Order: sequence, then C-alpha cells, then structure tokens
Amino acid sequence: MSDDYGSRHYAGYGFWGFGGLLAYVGAAFYFIGVSDGSFWGVIVGLLQALVWPAYAVYGLLGVLLA
Repeated sequence: MSDDYGSRHYAGYGFWGFGGLLAYVGAAFYFIGVSDGSFWGVIVGLLQALVWPAYAVYGLLGVLLA
C-alpha cells in the first residue's frame, strides 16, 4: 500500500471536521456563558460542549415520542 491511499481515503472530510470544531466552540461559549464563572463551572461547561448533541437528541426524542 502506498501513502497516497490514505490521503485519498480521507479527502473531503475536512469540512465536517471544521464544522464540528465550530459547533464545539459555539457550544463551549454558550455553556461557559451560562455557568457561574467558577473554575469547575467552566470545566463542566467544556464537558457539556462535548456531549451537547446527546442532549439535543434526547430532547428531540422526548418531543417526538410524547
């Protein structure tokens, strides 16, 4: 196998990675903004920014199945 295979295999995924980064940064700004500003509030906000899609899916399923 040549090194060229890896670059062709993952070509085109850069946009989704950049979109994911923007979504994380936006969620981090939101969750840190609504925290109390303490050290642990910021840490919890960053962790919530990692898993916010799970919150969104859970809320959507609650609305759809209710």
